[in-house]
Amino acid sequence: MKFSTLMTAVLLIAGLATTASAQTLKKVADSNKITVSYREASVPFSYLIGSTKAVGFSVELTEAIIDDVRKKLKKPNLEVAYMPVTSQNRIPLLVNGTYDLECGSTTNNTARGKDVAFAINHFYTGTRLLTKKTSGVKNYADLAKKTVASTTGTTNAQVIRKYSTDKNLDMQLILGKDHDDSLLLVESDRALAFAMDDILLFGLMANSKNPASLQVVGDSLQVEPYACMVRKDDPEFKKLVDGTLTRLMKSGEFTTLYNKWFMSPIPPKGVNLNLPMSEQLKANIKALSDKPAI
Repeated sequence: MKFSTLMTAVLLIAGLATTASAQTLKKVADSNKITVSYREASVPFSYLIGSTKAVGFSVELTEAIIDDVRKKLKKPNLEVAYMPVTSQNRIPLLVNGTYDLECGSTTNNTARGKDVAFAINHFYTGTRLLTKKTSGVKNYADLAKKTVASTTGTTNAQVIRKYSTDKNLDMQLILGKDHDDSLLLVESDRALAFAMDDILLFGLMANSKNPASLQVVGDSLQVEPYACMVRKDDPEFKKLVDGTLTRLMKSGEFTTLYNKWFMSPIPPKGVNLNLPMSEQLKANIKALSDKPAI
């Protein structure tokens, strides 16, 4: 066999393997098991209460999708495995097949869309700042030459770094390994503020050791959609996930879930985030769009 022919065969086999690996429903059916991810500190989307149980708005979306997978595959006893992911490893572990579905607090943007596919957007948020009430920080200009925290692997870290450069603020950015770690940087005075999606900041503040000492301040730098992630080039599974979200949004179940997690007391402390649905999300319940942020 000529070298060129051999290489063509190798590339063809590799391409087939890649395509096969993307077929989530077949993989799940063959193994009778689906592996889904959760976040440990993305309140109120996906977070731990106790040491092992994940709860939250996105967790309930995940459970609804799993139910539809069971129905689609006619496997009522389908095994479900849950694995924790971080902002840093959530995309590579999905791409390499370690797990099959991520509904957490992940921004749907065009850069990530090169590696994964996103379902219908289910939340909209923007970067703001969490700081101590005694810090004197009201907006980004107050952080010139100051230490600011964000979380590794998030769009927020990129946004705040670019903003600092564009505005010549010379912020000193330090990165926590997860949101709890970034919050601790502020609580322990190693950072003056924590730049993150505003809803996550409200959730973290509500469940912090001393909520009354903290505040969320600053303009919202940009609006970004959250969406569930699936592997790229797997239209069958994306169609199923989109179908679940469409059903929930059209039936009113989605709004009921929203009110449960954003307008009612939530575990573990019974804090009510009291965050009415945004106009962007209301519009997307009708539009059912998976349009990414830029």
